[in-house]
Amino acid sequence: MSEQKDRIAVIDVGSNSLRLVVFERQGGTLLPLVNEKVMGALGGGLAATGRLNPEGVEVAFANLPRFVALARALGAEDLAVIATAAVRDAADGRSFAAEIERLCRVKVDIIDGSEEGRLSARGVLTGIPEAEGIVADLGGGSVELVRVGRLAETGRGRIGEVRSLPIGPLRLGALGSPKAAAERVEQALSSVAMLREGHGRTLYCVGGAWRAIARLHMEQTRYPLHIIHHYTIPRREAEAFLGVIWRQSRKSLERIMTISRKRLEVVPLAALILERLSLRVLPQQVTFSAFGLREGYAASFFGEEEGGADPLIAALQAIAPQGNRFRLDGDRLEEWTAPLFPNLPEPRRLHRAACWLSDIAWREHPDYRAEMAFSRSLRMPLPALGHAGRVFIASVLHARYGGSPDAPVLEATRGLIHEGTRSEARRLGLALRLAYGLCEGASELLQGVWLFREGGRLILEVPASSSLYRGEIVTRRFDALARSFGAEGQLRVRAARLAAAG
Repeated sequence: MSEQKDRIAVIDVGSNSLRLVVFERQGGTLLPLVNEKVMGALGGGLAATGRLNPEGVEVAFANLPRFVALARALGAEDLAVIATAAVRDAADGRSFAAEIERLCRVKVDIIDGSEEGRLSARGVLTGIPEAEGIVADLGGGSVELVRVGRLAETGRGRIGEVRSLPIGPLRLGALGSPKAAAERVEQALSSVAMLREGHGRTLYCVGGAWRAIARLHMEQTRYPLHIIHHYTIPRREAEAFLGVIWRQSRKSLERIMTISRKRLEVVPLAALILERLSLRVLPQQVTFSAFGLREGYAASFFGEEEGGADPLIAALQAIAPQGNRFRLDGDRLEEWTAPLFPNLPEPRRLHRAACWLSDIAWREHPDYRAEMAFSRSLRMPLPALGHAGRVFIASVLHARYGGSPDAPVLEATRGLIHEGTRSEARRLGLALRLAYGLCEGASELLQGVWLFREGGRLILEVPASSSLYRGEIVTRRFDALARSFGAEGQLRVRAARLAAAG
């Protein structure tokens, strides 16, 4: 799968839903262009009948031709139709796949549980490269469990043992009672020795029903950032919450959950599975991933070199040129500001990310730039970025556009980063504000301009031969940056340094 494709479409024919995602490949990253879902419940009743749900089959026949046609119309160079647990296990699964192939003139790949797990784990590693622990992908008919870790020599993700268990919510629902479902889950999990390897690490959750649970937890805790990817709950808190959810009546859940009726049907059993899984793994935390099988399939087209790139930086390097005014080089801006933060460990990826986004709001009205920069960067669909990192970058850009440190827009997310980190973000934002006062985003104009700390002073050194780097805007922004460090600011021309060296 190493051949380069610029546009990749994946149609996931799952036990509970049908989904089309069209990705565009830009450099070392994938940007989702289209993401459509239809609830089908193909696996409904499978455990009792051994066959696909007739209503779900009709939903598939009605919607999959559109998905295929849309992917082709959008220029997808590779189109994969991947069928998982319900189709592979049903007695009529292969005839269903053959009819889809006839209707849509496209091959349907019925993958086994091991391949499904590997693709899901690769997707998680695409969105969370540092993942270390157990990936669990919940479908309607099965749960795939995968050990993931990092190779010490490269820091890249490694996919280990894979197990597929037939304990999806649609199967468990046929057992008739929560007690019977709990016993079946316990029995299945007891056979998976590798779960002990996740102890004290992280349990990564993939799947629509688990994402619905994450949304409910956000609502119940009034969490300020409604982004599922990288949402993390400490283990004991997660287990207590899950225990409450799976024991609730349908009527009670309808009152507190703002999700579709079809999704609501599987949520209690999904909560039961995750609770019992957490009790087996004993992770430090439970983290939800928006990246899974579809992203894993698309990422398989990357070569080894691209697969090792930081997905966050790669995404921003692809996005930034589309919206910047001039020849912005985010890495040049990060290098220019780096002397202000000498004690930060490498790589300074959040600083790099903020620098690549630093021209994000130039089209906005000046009075709203700071607020818009904060809101847009906070919610951008970026990979490999935790919630605290999002708040840091957004806070940097708020300051870069002149936002006040006590602005109301900052209030809701203050608790997601420490006070020291907020100060760091503001200082970096003010340094970028100075940089734009000097070069307006044409970062090559910073050549020959140095910014550094010297004892209790902050020094801005500029060439003696140019008036480009002087004036009220430069002086005002430099003074604001110096005050943020509690330092005395000194504007120095190059000739002074040359004379001292002589």
